[in-house]
Amino acid sequence: MLGVTTTMPDLELVDSDGAAVRLHDYLDGRHVLLYFMRATTCPICVRHVRDLSRHIGEYAALGARIVVVVPEGPATARAWAARQKLPFPVVTGAQGSPHEEVGLLRTVFGAVQQSGTVLVDPNGVVRHVKAATLPTAGYDRAAVLRTLAELR
Repeated sequence: MLGVTTTMPDLELVDSDGAAVRLHDYLDGRHVLLYFMRATTCPICVRHVRDLSRHIGEYAALGARIVVVVPEGPATARAWAARQKLPFPVVTGAQGSPHEEVGLLRTVFGAVQQSGTVLVDPNGVVRHVKAATLPTAGYDRAAVLRTLAELR
């Protein structure tokens, strides 16, 4: 798993419109908060995404852009994003799983995808990491907001 102060890899991604993007395309002078969902069918992950949506103004005021990363392929990401009508991008891996590239592995005999949150500063440096096998522990809004406030 990535650690705080490590450089975030420039993930090759596909957005919900099918366009190829890279993580660094989203930085442009702002922090990027990546929320890695366990699955688009995970109700707890969906609840976390809704919380991110409700609090988007708080994140924006602290200079952060939100990007949701799903482990499923582009077709599932596109369909799910269309149903959710989110105010931020939904992406998946261009090749393979972006979850694996940041160390969020499948656990419990390879059956359970880990979820997590990674906050990257405008220079591509990881400033906050939260990873969990149980999705209830993959997102901590207070900790992310505290980290963003400290970076101001």
